[in-house]
Amino acid sequence: MRAKRATRDAACACAVSTRRKAAGVDPRIKAANRNRLRRIEGQIRGIARMVDEDRYCPDILVQIASVEQALRAVARGLMRNHLEHCVTESIRKGSGRDAAATYDELLDLIYRSSH
Repeated sequence: MRAKRATRDAACACAVSTRRKAAGVDPRIKAANRNRLRRIEGQIRGIARMVDEDRYCPDILVQIASVEQALRAVARGLMRNHLEHCVTESIRKGSGRDAAATYDELLDLIYRSSH
């Protein structure tokens, strides 16, 4: 029952599957992320062209910084979604051990995203 409800209500799939695969992501969130990632992909292709054309290094570095910021924006959105749905559900309905595992996962994610 929990998995069915989570699939219907959750915008994130963490509560749906114990495998590391998203199965119930809100289609609007998924579409927005894919669009952002496609734009980032285009920016990266543009940077590769700049390198091929021996463009001025600071111009390339500015474009790289832009891509990094765009990726951080996607990551922030994913983190927000994860916190709002998966983490909240785990802490509310899980055992003390589940909550501790969730806290550990969050600390690891925060640490990794800050470097």
